Amino acid sequence: MPPRTGTPRPENPDTPDPDSGRAVARAAALSAALAAAGSLLGLVRDLLVAAFFGATGETDAFLVAWTVPETLAPLLIEGAMAFVLVPAFGRALVAAEERRRTTRLLGVPSMSDPVAELIESTLPVVLVALTLLGAVTGLGAPWLIAVLAPGLTDPALAVLCMRVVAITIPLLGAAGYLAAALRTHHRFAAPAAIYLAYNAGIVGTVLLTRESLGVVGAALGISVGAALMVLVQLPSARRVLPRMRAFSLHRRTTLFTFAAVLPIVAYTLSRQAQTFVERFAGSGLAEGTISHLNYAQKVAQIPITLSFMAAAVTFPIFARSVAAGRRDDARRRMEVDVLVIGTVAMVVAVYLWIFGPAVVGTLFERGAFTAADTAATVAILRVYVLGLLGQALVNLLVRPYYTFDGRVWFPAVAMGAGLVATVGATFLLVGPFGAAGIAGANAAGISLTALLLVAGSGRRLPVAPGQAGYERLAAVGLPAAAAAAGAGYLVSGPLAGLPVVVQAAVGGVVVLAAAASVPLLVHAVRRRRPARRT
Repeated sequence: MPPRTGTPRPENPDTPDPDSGRAVARAAALSAALAAAGSLLGLVRDLLVAAFFGATGETDAFLVAWTVPETLAPLLIEGAMAFVLVPAFGRALVAAEERRRTTRLLGVPSMSDPVAELIESTLPVVLVALTLLGAVTGLGAPWLIAVLAPGLTDPALAVLCMRVVAITIPLLGAAGYLAAALRTHHRFAAPAAIYLAYNAGIVGTVLLTRESLGVVGAALGISVGAALMVLVQLPSARRVLPRMRAFSLHRRTTLFTFAAVLPIVAYTLSRQAQTFVERFAGSGLAEGTISHLNYAQKVAQIPITLSFMAAAVTFPIFARSVAAGRRDDARRRMEVDVLVIGTVAMVVAVYLWIFGPAVVGTLFERGAFTAADTAATVAILRVYVLGLLGQALVNLLVRPYYTFDGRVWFPAVAMGAGLVATVGATFLLVGPFGAAGIAGANAAGISLTALLLVAGSGRRLPVAPGQAGYERLAAVGLPAAAAAAGAGYLVSGPLAGLPVVVQAAVGGVVVLAAAASVPLLVHAVRRRRPARRT
């Protein structure tokens, strides 16, 4: 899979500075648009799965197998690959520019390319290791299913589905590697399109195979989608990245890479273990519970997916600001992200709490997905949204920890503490409250992790948001959420008799308008205060 070109092509001189505010805004807008399209297609995917297969023991088996790509995608695409390879490629690009400058000044033959050396020493190792992991996953599928969900009614089907999705492991690694490399080269469109390609592969395969393969066709679609994640990035990679000339394993580079990856792996796996806990506990409840948990989580995670895309665009700029000593710029970037994304998370939580029945009914209630499934999913969703702010803050606050040596293990420790809280709360709450108790434990665990990350940054991380940043979030976010709640409840009664799609759409417009009025009022008041003093 090596790109063809031997050296990176020079940038177009008419292209704006990739670090400029306008270029970043354009990249963020494009990435958000592609991410939104991918999320919408993901909803179509979930809608099709719900309509064709409902919430049954078969879908439970499929979703347990889906745990494999669900666990590895954040690690291999948004986690280790981003936090390790983006800085590594950035340093390699700087070294390459210095070598080119030296060859021009001295008139000596062209030196080796640091970017090519980095690819040669890391990509083969990544692909070989992940291919072996995929093989082990396929062979060990019966044991994994027994550990993850011992209460499944059809474990043999889950084993088959897991073996089908095991091939996604090296494919996700390749997709994450290319995404990190391209983002460092300021190529954001192809990496942002990977989830659109992924969901397109699943949707297309489900439509083609639902009659012949059932839920196994959905598992096959996951593997097809993972392959498309790689293919959609190959054209950009072939144009931008240098050719991998030969396999090369440099001890220093490899040790550095895996030493840097280890704390990120621990953090990501601890976070994804929340899903393991849910499905382990859910497998012992009524048939279809895991499916209800999954649908509720998919709806609640849409705004979090968009925050991931925003962070993916700003992280290379953030890391470069830190490396260049522009810590005030980096901290301001963090505080703006916390304010905007934190406020959005609170407002979305209010909206989903009030209009959850309309949203879930609009998205899923058709075919095999019944009104009873909608009610069960909404009951879980309303508890899940209590942790949305914690989810958003965790996504943002890990960035400064990974830009400073000596603090890279703290996110893993904080997430581990949150996981322990989740496990304890799950087994306390699942008995009396069922699936809602599982969701409540999830919200409590991630909120604890967010609080620990906030408390742990303090003065040791000068680029982390300061107290003033959180005060601004409280000053804007809480009133915005309160205004959204008031307006939402005010119109929910009159809307109750209308079709659910109308309830969801009108409720969304009203909640958004009410929430948006608060920052405008705060801004207007701040602008008028100086005038009164003069």
